[in-house]
Amino acid sequence: MAEIELRGIEKRYGEAPVLKDVSLKIKDGEFLTLVGPSGCGKSTLLRIIAGLEDQDAGEVSVGGRPVDGARPKDRDVAMVFQSYALYPHLTVFDNIALPLRTRQLSFAQRLPLIGPLLPGHTGIERSIRKEVEQAAAMLDVAHLLHRKPGQLSGGQRQRVALGRAMVRHPTVFLMDEPLSNLDARLRVQMRTEITSLHRRLGVTFVYVTHDQSEAMTMADRVAVMMGGELLQVGPPEELYREPQDLRVAEMIGSPKINIVARAHWADDRSVLSAALAPQAKHLAFRPEAAVLITPADGVTNGTVTDLENLGSDIFVHVALRDGSETVVIRTTPDERRFSLGSTVGLKVDAARLMQFDEAGRRCGNIERVAAA
Repeated sequence: MAEIELRGIEKRYGEAPVLKDVSLKIKDGEFLTLVGPSGCGKSTLLRIIAGLEDQDAGEVSVGGRPVDGARPKDRDVAMVFQSYALYPHLTVFDNIALPLRTRQLSFAQRLPLIGPLLPGHTGIERSIRKEVEQAAAMLDVAHLLHRKPGQLSGGQRQRVALGRAMVRHPTVFLMDEPLSNLDARLRVQMRTEITSLHRRLGVTFVYVTHDQSEAMTMADRVAVMMGGELLQVGPPEELYREPQDLRVAEMIGSPKINIVARAHWADDRSVLSAALAPQAKHLAFRPEAAVLITPADGVTNGTVTDLENLGSDIFVHVALRDGSETVVIRTTPDERRFSLGSTVGLKVDAARLMQFDEAGRRCGNIERVAAA
């Protein structure tokens, strides 16, 4: 049982609040990602779960057991760091074996000259070798066991760090931006490998990242953090389709969601019926929720200012009316092409148009109507 529960977690550095009343329940065997910009408190929250930092208020429990004040080694968690934290003078085998030797061999048995001569040493080392080789085979680094970390690529070093965590058989894996030092191709590959590892092990993963693509593609649920607050928690699709806070809507999705002042849409018969929610100040829609049409009266019109051709998709940048606001529309090469500088009409699917109030909270429902 490796359910994690955080209740009212608060943390300050001096006078600066870092975490503000964060409460979160992570299910046994779940892959949960904490995502947010740098400085939002996500890594601090992870370190509090690990026991590497103490919270100023609130409670942490792992597997239904309160762990406040417990040492990191007593929490049955394993942490994988951004820097890999491998010992450069040890081989891959010895790096992976280190936690096993520390736990299973006595101080005397770990001594370089005397240790191997002591009773029980040989049998324990044989058992350790078997576990290390099994983990290395699972992570495809068995052929690298004799090498030093300096002889490995970034992706290989990351696998070794994962292997060192695996052999401890923790009930929880904590990962702090483990892929940020890799190039784009390796990041995509390692994303797949980590999610596959989670499925095979079936234990709880808590993964910190500032990359929303990692969060959306890897996690069962995503927790969005900003300014020390937990804004919204849910499956990736829910955060994309139904963000409850404007900051969540902006964080999730690429290209970024389009946000337009209410004034641009108040008279647009092609999108809205009579009324918006009285408190609505901002309207937002995803790039695929709109199409470009021939300019017409009663339709929001704009000018094409840029075209991004990505092969399968074309992102059309459109400056609305007076040019004070620009939106991005996702189209395909098969759809009608519009040239730079041309005037276009913009038709947004009313069912996919979101309303937010002045504080950025989701509000109201837009009546769905046919285009005028």
